[in-house]
Amino acid sequence: MHPLTKCLLPAAAAVVAMQVVRYPRSNPAVESDLVAPPEIKSVLHRACYDCHSNETTWPWYSAIAPVSWIIHHDVEEGRSRLNFSSWAAYGEDPGTKAQKLDEISKSVARADMAPWYYRVLHPGAGLSDAERAEVTRWVIQELGPKPATP
Repeated sequence: MHPLTKCLLPAAAAVVAMQVVRYPRSNPAVESDLVAPPEIKSVLHRACYDCHSNETTWPWYSAIAPVSWIIHHDVEEGRSRLNFSSWAAYGEDPGTKAQKLDEISKSVARADMAPWYYRVLHPGAGLSDAERAEVTRWVIQELGPKPATP
């Protein structure tokens, strides 16, 4: 047997065996969606909703382990940190809504969302400087004036 075959055969068997471990590619119902001006909504939908909403577009490779495991983890973590599909729940507590808006603004300003490895496969998820400024202005408007300190 060729030495390369000795390496490839076990690797192929391992990849096939990995397919047994499956995670659901689900999109729970949208409870309430973010209310924002159309231009903001469009930017956030394009750049953020795959991981931060219940409207994930699951590409074909999201069904193939071990990539599926990474994608499932990222979507679950993204939804747990910020889920635009349950935005009204944040509004029930003004402090929570303000915190989520502040996190959005900071992530957008730092350009650390979406992660680099996601942007490699989804170049549309990146934001231009103008889009980052637009989202930041919207967040400031949403947060309103800060109360005066005594």
